[in-house]
Amino acid sequence: MAKQSVGPRTLLYPHPVLIVGTYGTDGRPDAMVAAWGGICSSRPPSVAVSVQKVRQTYANLVEQREFTISIPSTDYVKEADYFGIASGRDTDKFAAAGLTPVKSDLVNAPYVGEFPVVLECRLLQTVEIGMHTQFIGEILDVKVDESALGADGKPDIEKIRPFAYDSMRQEYYGFGKVLAKAFSAGKELKK
Repeated sequence: MAKQSVGPRTLLYPHPVLIVGTYGTDGRPDAMVAAWGGICSSRPPSVAVSVQKVRQTYANLVEQREFTISIPSTDYVKEADYFGIASGRDTDKFAAAGLTPVKSDLVNAPYVGEFPVVLECRLLQTVEIGMHTQFIGEILDVKVDESALGADGKPDIEKIRPFAYDSMRQEYYGFGKVLAKAFSAGKELKK
C-alpha cells in the first residue's frame, strides 16, 4: 500500500498520558502532563519521561531527583489536560484542578490521589536530547486502586480506563476491547 510522507514529527501511536508529580524547593506539590514517555527497562524496572528545561517540573526533578507518575482515568481528561497548560511557577495546579496531592510512601514526591495507578520513581540518570531532557527513573513501587484490580489481583485496563494522546491531531482517545492475547496470538505463524 502506498504511503505518504508527513515529515519528521513527534508521532507515535498512541502516546501515553503520564502525570509527573514533584515537589518544588518550597515543598509545594506540582504536577505536569507528559506524553513523551514510557517504560524503558525491565530490570531494573524503569520509566522515562522527557521534559523541556523551561518547565517547573524540570527544575523540581533536577533538585529532588525523585518523582511519581500518576495514570489518569477517562473521568479526569479535563484535569490531566489542565496539568499541561498551567504553570506550577504561579499556580497550585492540584487546588485549581480540585485534585488531591498525596505524599508518596517511598519517594519525596506527590501523586494524584484520584488517579487509579501510581509509579513511585527515583532518578537513575538523565539524557540531554535536543530541547528535552529525558529523566529515567527506577520504579520502586506501583500502587493501584483496589477498585481497578481484576479478580486475579492484577490491574485491569477496563477498570483503570486510561487514555492516550494523538500528537498530530492534539486529541485524547480512549481504548476499546481486547484484540488478542499477547505472546500467544502470533504462535500460529511461528514455524
